[in-house]
Amino acid sequence: MLMYMSNSRRETTSTPLHSVSVAGVVVREDGRVLTIKRADNGAWEPPGGVLELSETPEDGVRREVYEETGIKVKVERLTGVYKNTAMGVVALVFLCRADGGHEQLSDESTAVEWLTQDEVTTRMRAVFSVRVTDALRADGPHVRSHDGRTVAASA
Repeated sequence: MLMYMSNSRRETTSTPLHSVSVAGVVVREDGRVLTIKRADNGAWEPPGGVLELSETPEDGVRREVYEETGIKVKVERLTGVYKNTAMGVVALVFLCRADGGHEQLSDESTAVEWLTQDEVTTRMRAVFSVRVTDALRADGPHVRSHDGRTVAASA
């Protein structure tokens, strides 16, 4: 059970707390995908982060991609919903197209690169490469769960 303070008294709830994040799979005309190498763990991922309370998911994707890469994007469509069951994070992933700006590093990225689909699958952990693969397919949106390491089989 989770405990929280409200109106100066202790209350108990069984409602789990979740965090919502957004990510953009930004595709260039040549099919390459915008990726970052994260500063905190060295992992290659599509750019993204925590959705702020006051913003729409689409605004959050635009903000996160720009903050982490310097690339402005147009959001095309939702391509997947991914839940990390170990951390309680629900990620909304969107297909995007570049709409200006230029690649630059940030406090959150040590590298920004446009990768081929093959490079995505070799550099990214499966829980992130599947998001790119799903985004490039036309049959979504996809709904998947993972434990931070292994993607659960789809139902």
